[in-house]
Amino acid sequence: MVGLRELKKERTGRRIAEQALRLFAERGFEDVTMGEVARASEVARATLFAYYPTKESLVLAGVAGDDLAATVADRPDGQSALAALRAHHRALAAGPVAAADLPALLTRVRVIQASPALRAAADSLRYRQRQALADVLSAEHGETAGTLMAAQIAASLAALQERHFARLVAGTPAEQADRMLAEDLELAFDLLEHGHSGTREQ
Repeated sequence: MVGLRELKKERTGRRIAEQALRLFAERGFEDVTMGEVARASEVARATLFAYYPTKESLVLAGVAGDDLAATVADRPDGQSALAALRAHHRALAAGPVAAADLPALLTRVRVIQASPALRAAADSLRYRQRQALADVLSAEHGETAGTLMAAQIAASLAALQERHFARLVAGTPAEQADRMLAEDLELAFDLLEHGHSGTREQ
């Protein structure tokens, strides 16, 4: 059971993120300071930085992907890296975004798309995730093979995420976008596992 202290911390973190996103959407990411976010959230600057150490982290949490390296490193014995990643992302795709969360998600995506600094930060985060995955795969398959495998996997997953967000921003109903993401996910892992020979454009 979550204690009152943990629940209060969770609510504070959510309030900070919500206020930051509102300000960024209204005025642009670059034109809002951390001090303004703290005042809007009714917290001290020290509290703000304890929750979010950088301005970019206010927006990128939960958007730039998850820990691919951990998914591979913690997989059951006998399961391939691709099988573990497919199962993990299949489960994520099966959990649709709650209707109440969708407007916030779309606002977050638009704020990122409008900000060169946030796009660069997201790219940097994905690069670090890819390098961590490469380290895990290199330990099993050798450095060259591990690096190439990680690059292919990370690029495919990033493309799926971008395509999914683009559909949502364009107005595709969430349930339909989720179904399309699930289909794209299976295709992506089929291509990663078997290559593109014999496939037809979807």
